[in-house]
Amino acid sequence: MNLGSPDSTEVKDVRKYLDQFLMDERVIDKPWLFRAMLVKGIIVPFRAPRSAEAYRTIWTDKGSPLIEITRQLQQALQSKIDEPVAIAMRYGNPSPEDGFDELLKTNPAIDEVIAVPLYPHYAMSSYETAVEYAKEIYQNKKYSFKLTFVPPFYHNEDYLHALAENIRPFLNKDYDHILFSYHGIPERHIRKSDIAGKHCLQSSNCCEVASTAHVHCYRHQAITTTKRVTGILNIPSSKYSISFQSRLGKGWLTPFTDVRLRELPAEGIKKLLIICPAFVSDCLETLEEIAMRGKAIFTGAGGASYTMIPCLNTNDLWVDALIKLIDTRE
Repeated sequence: MNLGSPDSTEVKDVRKYLDQFLMDERVIDKPWLFRAMLVKGIIVPFRAPRSAEAYRTIWTDKGSPLIEITRQLQQALQSKIDEPVAIAMRYGNPSPEDGFDELLKTNPAIDEVIAVPLYPHYAMSSYETAVEYAKEIYQNKKYSFKLTFVPPFYHNEDYLHALAENIRPFLNKDYDHILFSYHGIPERHIRKSDIAGKHCLQSSNCCEVASTAHVHCYRHQAITTTKRVTGILNIPSSKYSISFQSRLGKGWLTPFTDVRLRELPAEGIKKLLIICPAFVSDCLETLEEIAMRGKAIFTGAGGASYTMIPCLNTNDLWVDALIKLIDTRE
């Protein structure tokens, strides 16, 4: 189960997709009436044409890169396991209902469906909303099979190994720094997800202090993934850093990726590698925001070399890690 994409780059389809996405109460967590006025009256009318243009820069003959890569991942996984594999999106098509029905067509007697939200890290606006949406459809349709979910896998050894090996070839080239750019979320989402009560964002080192809050803390999990992967690759702390992209307003996790891309050349970092570990499939946020706009920002600020490391996509080690995640559910 992945994020999703518009059906086409037509403004009407992008508007429909953005409306479903931004009206999600776990994305914009405001009262329904306020959210509807904000999304339908302000954000979508202005953003849809710009987003449609951005999608056109990455669209392929087969359509949305995210959808196509997810289908390729489905095929790669299916080639290695006997159980039927279907895909679904949180927003747009195919829906979880489409995925459930496709599986039932292959075997009406299926007694368990294992859903894998393709988000390594927990956030209410990604992993949580995918799970709750699938549960809602499952309950409303009264399917007879059992539905279980693979949890976030940010610290899973096989996932980390796949991610590290995906990065390793790029370390052979001359580089000054590697920037781990994670999708941003509002700080209030971190606080809302704090099951310990008052731990998250209460101190400068809260992510380093052991707490039950970490099971739902996106920031802690992003830091953990980064430290574990750089440890595997023996990248010294002076040669990497973390930032957060795709912000939609004030009060989001910092530092911001676009700001850091402007600052890094002045700090002597001229040759940059950048990777987006919050995504397992390349999409608008990696192919357009980071690979295109990010490069323009960095080189415009004086950077000499800029390389975006692709997402895991259909990497063999990632497919193998996915099989183990499905088998163990942990």
